[in-house]
Amino acid sequence: MLNYRLLGSSGLRVSELCLGTMSFGDEWGFGADEATSHEVLDAYADAGGNFLDTANKYHNGQTEEICGRWLTEKGRDRFVVATKYTLCMDHDDPNAAGNHRKNLRRSVEHSLERLQTDYIDLLWVHAWDRFTPFEETMRGLDDLVTSGKVHYIGVSDTPAWVVSASNVL
Repeated sequence: MLNYRLLGSSGLRVSELCLGTMSFGDEWGFGADEATSHEVLDAYADAGGNFLDTANKYHNGQTEEICGRWLTEKGRDRFVVATKYTLCMDHDDPNAAGNHRKNLRRSVEHSLERLQTDYIDLLWVHAWDRFTPFEETMRGLDDLVTSGKVHYIGVSDTPAWVVSASNVL
């Protein structure tokens, strides 16, 4: 059985191993089909795992859909679900990528639909976009936390100085 730890400085308990789901789905021409993905998720949960990581971009949203159907079947509240936004989902839309409020809100709404849930435990900024002021991103993230759609926020692929500056807002 897996052990649990606190997530950062929060009181949220997560399994020591977080299951990354980037290979769930075959929309990109490779990856595990839904049945195989569910088998992996079942084995992880049976071992005591409760922390799943996905992203809106993985297999063009298919990964979140696969996880959403599984979570609905297994009981959403037992799991800590992390997803990410930032990366482009529609190359014909100039606002379908980046950390600005429009993409943030739209990405979260679509992730909630695909994951079949009304909240995201941990929302990651997938990458720093260099164009959006981090004050705008932080305000948007705070709005989502205040609304209850997101419980915790995090960042990946971002320079330390951006994270440091964002923490003092």
